[in-house]
Amino acid sequence: MSVCLILGILSCAQAADDTGSYNNPVIKYSLPDPTVIKANDGYFYLYATEDTHNVPIYRSNNLVTWRYAGTAFTDATRPMDFVPNGGIWAPDINYIDGKYVLYYSKSEWGKTWECGIGVAWSDRPNGGFRDAHKLFISSEVGIENCIDPFFIRVDSCNYLFWGSFHDIYGVQLTDDGLAVKEGAVPQKIAGGFIEATMIVKHDNYYYLIGSTGTCCEGANSTYRLVMARSKDLFGPYVDRNGGTAIGDHFSPLLNKSPEVYGPGHCSEFVTDEAGQTWMLYHGFQASDIDAGRVIYLDKITWGYDGWPQVQGMRPSTTSDAPIFNNGTSITEKKNYQ
Repeated sequence: MSVCLILGILSCAQAADDTGSYNNPVIKYSLPDPTVIKANDGYFYLYATEDTHNVPIYRSNNLVTWRYAGTAFTDATRPMDFVPNGGIWAPDINYIDGKYVLYYSKSEWGKTWECGIGVAWSDRPNGGFRDAHKLFISSEVGIENCIDPFFIRVDSCNYLFWGSFHDIYGVQLTDDGLAVKEGAVPQKIAGGFIEATMIVKHDNYYYLIGSTGTCCEGANSTYRLVMARSKDLFGPYVDRNGGTAIGDHFSPLLNKSPEVYGPGHCSEFVTDEAGQTWMLYHGFQASDIDAGRVIYLDKITWGYDGWPQVQGMRPSTTSDAPIFNNGTSITEKKNYQ
C-alpha cells in the first residue's frame, strides 16, 4: 500500500503485488459515482462526485494503482451560474469530436425539480474544463430528478441517458455532444426502481446496468447493482425472466458483502490486454465506514447466456490484477458504429 500527499489531499492507492494480485478497495478515499476513460496519453482517468471540491480526477495505467491528478474545475471555472448551491454530482467523461467532454449533475438533496445536467469540455483529461453550461433542468423537461448522466454513441449518433428513481430517459444529442439535438424528445426506457444508468453493448445485446436501494447510509446502505438487456438501445429492456425494465423488473449483478456495504454506481466497463472485462464502483468499507464511498475494482465475466456476472455477486477482497503491458490498455468504448 502506498500513500501520497498531493495538493493537500490524502490519496490512498493500492498497487498490484509481485504475484499479480491486488486488494480492494483500490482507492481508500471517498470518490462516489466513478466514471473512467482511457485518454490519448495511455492513462486511465477517473472522475467522481465532488467529495473533493470541483470534481476530483485520479490517474492510473493499470486500474489498480491510482494517483490524484487534479480537479475538473477551479473556483474560477466552476459553473456557478448553473450550480450556485449544492454539489456537482455523478460526472460522466467521454472523448467526443477531439475533446474531452464531461457531463455532470446539478443536485441538492430534496430539490428534485431543480436538478439538472450540465456539460463542459477540455483539451486534456486532467482538468481545464471550460464552456460549462446547462443542458436542461428537471422542471424544464418535465422529468423529476434529472441527474446521473451517461453518454453513448451508436451508429454515428450521440445519446445521453439519465435518471434517479423517477424513471430513466434517453435523448439524442448534437454531433459535438454539447447540446440536445433540436427537436429530439426524451424517451423512457426504465421505471423508477434504479438510478446511475450505464449501458454497454456485448455481442447482440445492450445491457442496462443501474443501482437501486439507498446509497449513502453507511452500514445501513442497501445500494446494489441490477441489470436488464435489449437488442435495441431504447428497449424494451427485460430481466432474465422477461420482465420489463419499464415495469421495474431487473436481475441482480452485485450485492453487499460482510466487507462492503452499498456497492453500486459503476463506471464504464474496461477491457484489459488479455480481453478481460473490469468494472469500478463505489462502496463503504466495513472496516472504515467513515472513509466514505471508496473505490472498488472487480472483474466481469460473460455467462453462457451472454449476461455479465461478478463472481459470487459480491465485491472481491483480493483478486488477480488486470493485465496491461507497458502501461498501455484498451477501453471498451461507448461508441458502437
